[in-house]
Amino acid sequence: MSNDVVIEAWNTVLFEKFSRFKFLFVEGYASISQAVFHRQPFPDGSSVLDVGCGFGDCTIAIARSIGDAGVASGVDCASNFIGECRKSAAEEQVDNAQFFVADVEREDLGGPYDYAFARFGTMFFNLPGLAMKNIRSSLKPGGSFTQVVWRKREDNPWLHDAEKCVREIVPVVSHDETNEVHCGPGPFSMAGADLVSDMLQSVGFQNVQFERFDSDICIGRSLGEAIEFALELGPAGEIIRLAGETGQKLRGEVSVALRDVVSRYAREDGSVWAPSSAWFVTAHNPE
Repeated sequence: MSNDVVIEAWNTVLFEKFSRFKFLFVEGYASISQAVFHRQPFPDGSSVLDVGCGFGDCTIAIARSIGDAGVASGVDCASNFIGECRKSAAEEQVDNAQFFVADVEREDLGGPYDYAFARFGTMFFNLPGLAMKNIRSSLKPGGSFTQVVWRKREDNPWLHDAEKCVREIVPVVSHDETNEVHCGPGPFSMAGADLVSDMLQSVGFQNVQFERFDSDICIGRSLGEAIEFALELGPAGEIIRLAGETGQKLRGEVSVALRDVVSRYAREDGSVWAPSSAWFVTAHNPE
């Protein structure tokens, strides 16, 4: 199964959309990655691989935490994201962060690394088992891999409420029914603890541990931005986009319906924060 369609999506339409809402992803997700780093700090001088590094904010944070003797390496399938990573690292003068483009399922990831990390970077693989195997092969014996993935959609109303709303209005078009590029399996593909644990153990990881982490996420600095976010991204945005002309014609109706959905999470300052739930999953490469 080729990843070409998914890579094209992340390099084009999804890159453009994520860039438009970069503030919400970088600032909104920061508390989640900070919670992981607080629980499992990387020692000074470590070599760390950041899988699916996106805008590179986690890679840069890791690089700062491990000191000049350490190296944080961010990998992403999309060259446009890697370009943004390199620009950010240069602007912030972080010299021990490096970035490269690779398909994590198939291509050499370098190393061997002391640790691997991924914040929401593993949920869109067509063949996640291959990716997990490749990540493990890039680790030193005794190294560990910690990934953050979303738990079940019902515990993530920040995305799921908008998806339910859109499904009532816009006809759902599957990936097989369209020539449009798409994001891959989607944000909830790694939600099942048993599935993820079995997958990791099947490729040789041991001592797989899960921790649930719940937090509120900012989905808009205003009600209007929160509605626009839902129209463009997440499962709701993908339903509208893949529906093509029909989806575009229904945007106005969807926008009105979404106002009622997201307004319940508005705060006094006008920003919109909705509940989220993630797994922190840590697995160990045998000695």
